[in-house]
Amino acid sequence: MTSLRQAQLAQLATAGRRPALVVVDVQHDFGDPERLTDYGLTDEALAALDRTVTRIGGLVNAARHTGVPVVWVELGSDPARPWRSSNWLREGDYDAPMSDSEPCRIGSIGAQWYRMEPALGELRVVKRGYSGFLGTGLDEKLRAAGHDWLTIVGLTSECCVDATAQDAMQLDWPVVVPRDATTAYDLAVHEAALVQLELNVAVLSDADEVVDLWKRAVA
Repeated sequence: MTSLRQAQLAQLATAGRRPALVVVDVQHDFGDPERLTDYGLTDEALAALDRTVTRIGGLVNAARHTGVPVVWVELGSDPARPWRSSNWLREGDYDAPMSDSEPCRIGSIGAQWYRMEPALGELRVVKRGYSGFLGTGLDEKLRAAGHDWLTIVGLTSECCVDATAQDAMQLDWPVVVPRDATTAYDLAVHEAALVQLELNVAVLSDADEVVDLWKRAVA
């Protein structure tokens, strides 16, 4: 461990600090293999996805046991308010109505949490695009709760986890991203996303180290 990383993690683990676990988009349309057939995931990528969801669920349980608040960020695609720039980027038509294939349509099974769910009283925000901070009030809600730093996990590493972590860092939050609690549908893309996150956004870690940091912080 480098001296810089030691200093970074030591500050986060100082007794009395108030971390939060932010879980991004572990919803059926992003985590359930039966809903991902059009993405063409390899067996290796599917196995990585399964391990990642399991690890995230374990972190949720550990956070609750340790007394670290869990914050849930979920995509809610509203047909009455389509994300037009996304339509343009993916379909080439800015003015098109929301496609039936749009992920996480509000009220659909695809929008429901996959293999985990928020507990009563845990903070939830619904986002329209990639970042959990854009237009959700998440920054203000986290600060009002007195949090000091964030562990960000979820799906997928190069998209909504990256966007949420990017915005968190730019809003002045120290961010830790466990390598084993996020993934992408292409493992090469995932590795590239981790490089980018570590270069400019977050300290990379793993689930076991994060739980140890939490325990020391809330002691």
